[in-house]
Amino acid sequence: MSKLLKQKAAAIKLLLTDCDGVLTDAGAYYGDEGESLKKFNLRDGMAVERLRKYANIQVGIITGERSPSVIKRAEKLQITELHLGVKNKAAVFTDIVSRLGLQPAEVAYIGDDYNDLEIMKLAALTACPADALTRVKQEVDYVCELPGGAGCFREFAEWLIESKNDSEMNPAGSGSITLANGRKIGKGQPAYIIAEIGINHNGSMEIAKKLIDEAVAAKVDAVKFQKRTPEICVPKDQWEVMRDTPWGRMSYIDYKRKTEFGIAEYAAIDQYCKKLGIDWFVSPWDVASVDFMEQFDTVIYKLASASLTDFDLIQRILDTGKPLMLSTGMSTLKEIEATVSYIREFDDQYQFCIAHSTSAYPCPPQELNLRMIQTLEVKYSGVAIGYSGHETGLATTVAAVAMGATFVERHFTLDRAMWGSDHAASVEPQGFQRLVRDIRDIESSTGDGIKRVYESEIAPMKRLRVNISDEYKEKPVL
Repeated sequence: MSKLLKQKAAAIKLLLTDCDGVLTDAGAYYGDEGESLKKFNLRDGMAVERLRKYANIQVGIITGERSPSVIKRAEKLQITELHLGVKNKAAVFTDIVSRLGLQPAEVAYIGDDYNDLEIMKLAALTACPADALTRVKQEVDYVCELPGGAGCFREFAEWLIESKNDSEMNPAGSGSITLANGRKIGKGQPAYIIAEIGINHNGSMEIAKKLIDEAVAAKVDAVKFQKRTPEICVPKDQWEVMRDTPWGRMSYIDYKRKTEFGIAEYAAIDQYCKKLGIDWFVSPWDVASVDFMEQFDTVIYKLASASLTDFDLIQRILDTGKPLMLSTGMSTLKEIEATVSYIREFDDQYQFCIAHSTSAYPCPPQELNLRMIQTLEVKYSGVAIGYSGHETGLATTVAAVAMGATFVERHFTLDRAMWGSDHAASVEPQGFQRLVRDIRDIESSTGDGIKRVYESEIAPMKRLRVNISDEYKEKPVL
């Protein structure tokens, strides 16, 4: 997307939308008494609140419809600019802009039909769903990937939020990114510390909640999970291989299904993390898992090291518009370059960060190669660089922050002796508390690089030094 369009997006204060074919699927539904109703997409409704909260953009509806369900939906979403049965949309647009004291440059519009073309000439920024009429697609600035009533409004809204955040908080080369909740990762910010729960929940919500509780107690910034579609991620020839598991002997595919969380579990995780005030997100391992996760407002997507060359998966994540964290274990520099180029070709302003990593579980210290943090920082100036570690100790992760990592991730478990593939390379709760404490001590100790004499040094100076500078001779000892 061009810089000009993102500059336009940064100025938007009001998003006006048609209803039929944008917020709904253009189908006709009728109530018991024959009144026309409309079927809305819940994700589009969430976009209204996200626009208001994260971009200070209000939403208005201008539609030729008079369906009572439109009125109810607008009330629920607290949309006060609701205009029904409109014949002349351009005239209503002019009235709204004048009444709210706005300029046309501060208004965006999304529609799908010929009767939207006149109002689109007045708005600064325009969009349409994927199934809009061909001529409308030719006129607008942004054509959504999704059709009307299936999330196109949310798609455009997320692009607006991201564009506004890019312009206001993340000028090119700033070395930071802004998460979907407004939080920043990058230079000048405290290290963003991630407790990677991954699959260490062993398919148990009870264990997952205990891990979240312990992560909150350790004062980490986020917990991360892994999301897979077993039928896609498990090679077909491995499906019927029998494995010994805590639930008895079963096929590998059944074991993977057993440990995979679904909609009920992730809905519970979403609510639980919001209640406790901790960020959460996932590493999706396949396209279907991204589709699944788009039901939730996670703050970022993580691309696992194993997926760095999976461009179908990368493309699907980019289409969501959410920031992307790349992990670089088991990768050559050429592969890293190819993935970064792919992201920048998609959008040269796309928000992403890079984590140095070595994919050995556990990783011996001599293979951590922490100087790669600085190598990546030099190579990708303006990109936030972090560290994803799989070692058994804590000191090297603290050292990664001292060497410039703006975020760190470590696997997290209740007990390293638990059954499962990642527990042995994980950090237990007490260890994570020490890790966070030591990282914060490192951050507070680095200072600003300007040499000064602190008040606490004056007494020892007067007691121990033979020649004292004049400026300190008369300075009282505190």
